[in-house]
Order: sequence, then structure tokens, then C-alpha cells
Amino acid sequence: MRILLLSQYFWPENFRINELAATLQAMGMQVTVLTGKPNYPEGNIYPGYKAWGVGHDYHNGSRLVRLPLIPRGGSSSWRLALNYLSFVLSGCALAPTAMRGQKFDLVFVYAPSPLLQALPAILLARLKRAPLVVWVQDLWPESLAATNHINNRLLLRGVEAIVRFIYRRADSILIQSEAFRAPVARLTNDPGKIRYYPNSAPPLAEPGHSGSESAAADEIGRTFSVVFAGNLGTAQALDAIVDAAERLHDKPGIKFFLVGSGSQAAWLDEETRRRRLHNLVLLGRLPETAMPAIFRAASVLLVTLKDSPAFQHTIPSKVQAYLAAGRPIIAALNGEGARLIEAANAGVACPAGDSAALANAVLKLQSLSSEERNRLGENGRAYFKRHFDPQKLASELIEHFQSVRRNHEERVA
Repeated sequence: MRILLLSQYFWPENFRINELAATLQAMGMQVTVLTGKPNYPEGNIYPGYKAWGVGHDYHNGSRLVRLPLIPRGGSSSWRLALNYLSFVLSGCALAPTAMRGQKFDLVFVYAPSPLLQALPAILLARLKRAPLVVWVQDLWPESLAATNHINNRLLLRGVEAIVRFIYRRADSILIQSEAFRAPVARLTNDPGKIRYYPNSAPPLAEPGHSGSESAAADEIGRTFSVVFAGNLGTAQALDAIVDAAERLHDKPGIKFFLVGSGSQAAWLDEETRRRRLHNLVLLGRLPETAMPAIFRAASVLLVTLKDSPAFQHTIPSKVQAYLAAGRPIIAALNGEGARLIEAANAGVACPAGDSAALANAVLKLQSLSSEERNRLGENGRAYFKRHFDPQKLASELIEHFQSVRRNHEERVA
């Protein structure tokens, strides 16, 4: 089966779609990836790539076609909007030529923000006479308002109209959380085409052996460590982590470690220095090969989101990675993410954005014996294997693709 996978983000950017594409390719699918020039999360084009021009690449057997875009830059909402729109415009203007002469059985969109990236996929699906499947990772326009990128009601209604246009032209809509079903159904003409399809995570690999990466893992392993890994952005309620660290600054042996980069990295560094938080360590962005050692060394893994109605519906993709790592989890979330951690009995949930509750959750897990914490981690790993096994989910996705393709062929016959 020939699949055109459209995603603004792809390797070497660290997104779960990388592993899924490799798995689909290994299972006999012929995957072509239409993506942008890598610049996430720092906002600068990665070394070895140019912002302009159509590029070509290969990764894990898949052919990659890279479209030009304006890099996202720092924390400016306008720069981010230009980044989103430039990819959409490149996709509509350049992708038909870049994909000329190639046949595809299905067009598949991996759609974290921006969902607008599905617009060129609609055009390509029509040109290739192929069905379109959209995998929704973030709710739009809700997430735009939640992250304060757009607050103008007129603009939000305009975005909602575009989202409705996308949903109604998709043959199938996959949702990463069951709580997405009602908001998505509100904007589509056929709720029956909505299907729950969760994120997964690769098995925890053996740790790398770089000296700097080993030093970071060693530092984490010498204390009761609360490790946050991922994007340091406005959605992650990082102020609650800073406030919790300040509340616990006089508690010996407890340290927070933040692994990653993003628009709030400079603010975090400034606040850590200003408040003299010796128990808050910013490790910066580390390669994927470092993460197995980091996760294994962590006493607790931390996931956070802002207190926003939009984020109550979502399950951050790092949750599956944390479960697979087999370490206890603190979920400073509301809604589905917290419910999942509680259902797995994999750790402690506390309200989003509540630094006092987060500090208490850290103290609660510190008070447990290492055996009790290990048991929580094993509960999480077992839950991951039951519900998020990557091979099982990939097989289900291929079956769904085949069903969508058959239905599409029957309609056009």
C-alpha cells in the first residue's frame, strides 16, 4: 500500500510520527513523507538544511520530500503564524509538482498544531484520487485560545470554519483521546467517521554512552529526581514547576530536572537564577539516545499542562513514553491525562497549574519506599503493553487504512 504521509514535523524533529512511519514501512507499507524543513522547537533551521527550496531525504526506508517554510523563531505569535501559513502555502503551491507522476493509495495527515497543514493534503488527495485520513493530535481552534496565540473571537471563528472544512472533507478522522470525540463531531458532517486511535511510544532502548549524557543521568540518579522531558512551551504550565521547586527548596534530596527546549527556556533560566533555585536544573535539549538513561535514572517522571478546558481533552504524547519507561508518574493535568494515569495506577495526579498540589505530590511519592515506587512504574508499563503496544496499534492502523481505501473505491466506482 502506497501511503503519502503529510506532517509539518518529522525527523530529525522528535515526534511520535517518526516511529510510526518506520513501523509502517517495516510492515510492508510504502511510505512517502511530505514535511517541512526541521526547525522545531528552537525555531531555527537545523544545521545541514536550508529554509528555501524543495529538499529530498531518506529515513528508515521512507522517502522524504521537504517543503520550504519560514522558521518559527522565538516566542512571537506572529512568527509562529507565519511558520504555519508558510508550510500550508508551500504545500498547496509546490507539493502537486513535487508529487507529480506518483500514485498513492491513501493520504494520511499527522496533525498536531497546526491542523491547517491538512489543507494541502485535501488538494493532494483530490489530485491523486485517494482517500484522506486525518489524525487529530490537538483540538483547533480550542488550543489556539488556550495557548493565547489567538484571542480575537472573529479570528477564532474563522479558524473554526477552516477546521470544519477540513473535517468534512476527510474520509476518516482519527482522535488521540476519546474526549476529542464530541468537539470533533461538532464540526463534522458525519460523526461515524471518527475513530479513536491513541499515540504509542517505542520500547525503551538501551541507553547511549556519551559522556555528557551519562553525566546527566548520573546526576539525576544521585537524588530524588523529578524529571520533565519535552517541549518547554506556554502550554506546559512551567510556572507551576518553578513555583513547586521554590516551595520545596528547603527539602534536602529533591531536585527537578527539565530536559528539553522551547519558547519558555530563556524565561525558565532567568527565573531559576532570580529565585536562586538550586533544586531546579535545566539540562537543555538532549538527543533521543540519551533519554533511556535519563528515564531509568529518574525517581519520578513529570507531565504538566495548563489549566484550560481545551487541555482537559488531550493526552500528551509523552504520557505513553513515560508509561513505557516503567517509572512512577506525576500528572499535573486535568481531564483525560490525569484519568489515564489513575486508571493505570502508575503514579499520582494533581490539578493542572496548582504548584502546592504538585509539591505535595512530589512529597507523597518521596515518602514511598523504592519498592512501592517501582510497583507504580511496573503498573504503568503493564498498562502500556495492554493499551498502547506499537506493533498492535500499527496493525490496527493498516487494517483501517485498507478499509478506508475499499470504501473510497466503492464510492468512486
